[in-house]
Amino acid sequence: METHIARALHEDHMVTLAFLERLEALLARHRPGYPPVAATPAIAALLRDCERTVASEIGQHFDFEEAEIFPRLAAAGADAMVHVLIEEHEEIRPLAQSLVASARQGEAHGFVADIWAEFHAAAATFASQLEAHIAKEEMGLLPVVDDIIDMETDSALSLVFANQR
Repeated sequence: METHIARALHEDHMVTLAFLERLEALLARHRPGYPPVAATPAIAALLRDCERTVASEIGQHFDFEEAEIFPRLAAAGADAMVHVLIEEHEEIRPLAQSLVASARQGEAHGFVADIWAEFHAAAATFASQLEAHIAKEEMGLLPVVDDIIDMETDSALSLVFANQR
């Protein structure tokens, strides 16, 4: 990656993918009918990380892309890509909120069968959709960002992105 902003977005993606890997490992170890103990330190940390990841990746990251990156892409003629990515953001946001709500239930009440089943379903759908979205951004969005962003704009965008953290 040539631009600082593409690199920063990529690093966000890598942090999110690492979280999703942990989440999917939990789902693989504990099928829907076999809830884990939510108070286990590793699981409790993962549940807390759900909210942090959603706030960072879905909140700040998506908002930054929509406000700062997508208008520049559209102006450069990548309207179709922008349209697809915005649609995916709109699909992922409610999935993220569902995941956070389920994680909070697990934290507050433990993972009884119905809470675990709800969390499991929300987590599986969220992870699948977000992984696919990140793959599109890595293969499509970031190379275009590198192509269209000049050094001055790159510096300004990097500062805005860093200040949102």
